Amino acid sequence: MLGYIVAEGRGKADELIRDVALKLQAQGLAMAGAVQVNIETDPARKCQMDLHILSGNAVVRISQDLGLLSRGCRLDPNGLESAVGLVGAALQQGARLLVVNKFGKQEIDGRGFRPLIGEALAMGVPVLTAVNAGNLQAFETFCDGFGEQLPADAQAIHAWCLRHSQLAA
Repeated sequence: MLGYIVAEGRGKADELIRDVALKLQAQGLAMAGAVQVNIETDPARKCQMDLHILSGNAVVRISQDLGLLSRGCRLDPNGLESAVGLVGAALQQGARLLVVNKFGKQEIDGRGFRPLIGEALAMGVPVLTAVNAGNLQAFETFCDGFGEQLPADAQAIHAWCLRHSQLAA
């Protein structure tokens, strides 16, 4: 099962997924995945984006500072691929849930966490992710009716994760 949320507001999906993942982790659920934490540094600059790997203490910076006048994508693809490698290793260690901070442009293009999403689903491991409204059509094409949109509510997301992780192979 592939559960996803579409949350309104900057950083809202990151917060929801992070809060749910930390609660599940505290309850002892074996998870693979990453949650995003944005660090505000200077009002004139965009935030720094870090992925906290759920299976350990690793934190991977996935943003790069392109300067004040930059308009291009500031995602650091090397940082993202490093995080994917760490999460992939954890998935093979018996995870009962895969948490992917978001299905973004890299995943739309077949990179980033997309291969791990497919791998987890093939293994019978449920996946939780977030999708922004601008990427929703591409995500729906990817999941081809297999995804289940969840309400942007921590309790509902938590309940979905517990229910589906209990069914994981």
